[in-house]
Amino acid sequence: MMPCVRRDPADVDAEPFEEIDPSGRYGRYGDLLGLGAVKRVYRGFDQEEGIEMAWNQVRLRSFRDDNQVLSRIFGEVRLLRALRHENIIALHDVWMDDDGGGNTLNFVTEFCNSGSLREYRKRHRHVSLKALKKWSRQILKGLDYLHSHDPCVIHRDLNCSNVFINGNVGQVKIGDFGLAALVGKNHAAHSVLGTPEFMAPEMYEEDYTELVDIYSFGMCVLEMVTREIPYGECDNVARIYRKVTAGVRPAALANVKDPEVQAFIERCLGKPRARPSASQLLTDPFFHGLDDDDAASPPPPPPCPPAERAISAF
Repeated sequence: MMPCVRRDPADVDAEPFEEIDPSGRYGRYGDLLGLGAVKRVYRGFDQEEGIEMAWNQVRLRSFRDDNQVLSRIFGEVRLLRALRHENIIALHDVWMDDDGGGNTLNFVTEFCNSGSLREYRKRHRHVSLKALKKWSRQILKGLDYLHSHDPCVIHRDLNCSNVFINGNVGQVKIGDFGLAALVGKNHAAHSVLGTPEFMAPEMYEEDYTELVDIYSFGMCVLEMVTREIPYGECDNVARIYRKVTAGVRPAALANVKDPEVQAFIERCLGKPRARPSASQLLTDPFFHGLDDDDAASPPPPPPCPPAERAISAF
């Protein structure tokens, strides 16, 4: 059971917690930051560090008979616990609690104050190419870390709704690892998962490497530049599939007027053997002239020491 949250009568101006974690360090507020297929994300607060966090909550009883979904949920948490990079959403703590009718999984992650990059770009129409390049370079730094990880991590669902931003400092972070794959030395994966508009053609053939993330990154750059989701001209997934597998570029690419930007996107969307890696793209002339101040904010605080909690599923 979660500890009972009692309101201090003296805290008339304080925002009350809906619940707190078993250690007493983290509190959850009632406002919802995001709602996905399998989890709710609430605004939380780390009382030890004095910073806001994202409190992710999954009611597992809803998926007890769906082993694939459960595997994705636990896989995301296991993966996040192993990753530490300034451009990757960090996991700080995880626990299970018994809510009376079934177990609830809770995990506390970094909070990006401006939401997803897609939401942020919709709110801000006028963004310089310099800023877009800085965001792009940070995404690549995160991808380079994932792809260099041992074992290699393929995100498999990179898109602008899974990249988050701290708008006050222009720092972006990759998140939402529910579809990520850990692969061995040959860096090959064999399942069809992802967001169709951002999926590389080889993903549909169920034989691909981490370079599918570079293709998705190219589509992210396209969306950042045009504020259009790729293949918006298609009204169903089947049409997207036919265009992608035939090598037909999204109509939005024609709206990119800067030839340097268009050429950079095309390099990312190239055939797998010609597609550059994240580390190669980081040295691309596209980024020349940028000052090296991507990580304007300090690294995330260290996670809470591992608690003796019932998390044997991890």
